[in-house]
Amino acid sequence: MTFSDFPATRLRRTRMTEWCRRMVAENTLTVDDLIWPVFVIEGENKVEKVDSLPGVERMSVDRLVTAAKEAQALGIPAIHAFSSTDQRLKTNDGREVCNPNNLICTAAREVKAACPNLGFICDVALDQYTDHGHDGVFRDDEIHNDETVDILVEASLIHARSGCDVIAPSEMMDGRIGAIRDALEGEGHQNTLILSYAAKYASKFYGPFRDALGSQGNLTNKDKKSYQMDPANTDEALREVGMDLAEGADMVMVKPGMPYLDVLHRVKETYRVPTYAYQVSGEYAMIKAAGANGWLEEEAVMLESLLAFKRAGADGILTYFALEVAKILND
Repeated sequence: MTFSDFPATRLRRTRMTEWCRRMVAENTLTVDDLIWPVFVIEGENKVEKVDSLPGVERMSVDRLVTAAKEAQALGIPAIHAFSSTDQRLKTNDGREVCNPNNLICTAAREVKAACPNLGFICDVALDQYTDHGHDGVFRDDEIHNDETVDILVEASLIHARSGCDVIAPSEMMDGRIGAIRDALEGEGHQNTLILSYAAKYASKFYGPFRDALGSQGNLTNKDKKSYQMDPANTDEALREVGMDLAEGADMVMVKPGMPYLDVLHRVKETYRVPTYAYQVSGEYAMIKAAGANGWLEEEAVMLESLLAFKRAGADGILTYFALEVAKILND
C-alpha cells in the first residue's frame, strides 16, 4: 500500500495507548464536578434506606454531619440537602419551610460548623413540606404562583440566616429568582448564591426521589405539568434560563440530566454561565438496577454517564453517585 492508496491521517494513532488517550482527552471528570444530594430526617443517630434508590440513605442531622465530613475529605465541593419532612408537619402552604428550626436549617448550621469549607445548598421548594405533594400553594385545583413566591422569599431569607451558601429554587414559579435576589440583597445576604433550577421538566424520572422525600403518596393530580416544563420544548428552556439570569441567578440547572443533554448543551452554548445538570433519581436507579442484574458494568456506565454531562457542557453534576465516584477518582 502506498501513500496514494491511503490517507496520511490515521485517527486511531492517538487512541492506541492509554497515556495518549489521556493526553488528547477533550473532557475530564474530576471530584470538583460533583455535588452530592442528601436527604435529612428527624431523630438522632438514625439512617433509613430508600428501597427505590439502592445505596441512598435518609440521615438524621448528626449522621449527615459525619457524612459531610467524609464528602469534604474526598474533595467534593458541595452537598445539596432535601428534607424528608414528617407527615404531621405538612400543610397546604408548606409553611414548615419557613421554620428556622426545620430539618434543613438545622442541618445547615450543624454541617457548616463542622465543615466550613463544604458548600451547603438548600432547596426551598415547597413539595418537601406540603400535604398535597406539589411545589406551591394548591387551591381550587391550581398552584398559586405569586402566593408561593411570597413564601419562597421568606424561606430563602431564613435559610440564608441559617448558613446556607446557595439557595436553589426548584419549583419553576415565575418571578421567584428576582424576588429572592431582592430580598437577599435587602437583608445583607449579597454573597448568598442562587442556583436556579431554570429548566426543570415535568419528567417521569423523579419517582424514586419522591419516595425518598415521602411526597409520592401525597401528590394530588399526579403531575406537575402546569408549572414544570414540557419535555417537548427546548426554545422555552432558553427563555427560562435567560429570565432567571436577568433576575439575578448566579448559576443555572437543567433537570433531568441524560435525557436532556441537548438542552444542557444549548444553555451552555447560549449563555456561557455556570451551568449544572442533575442526574436524577430515575437515572441513578436504572443504572443501579441494570448493574445489580449484570446487564451493564455499573462502575463503567456510571463514569461514562457523568462524562457525558461534561461533554455536553456541564460545569458540575448533582449525582447520588458522588461519594462512590469521588473515591474512584481519588484512587
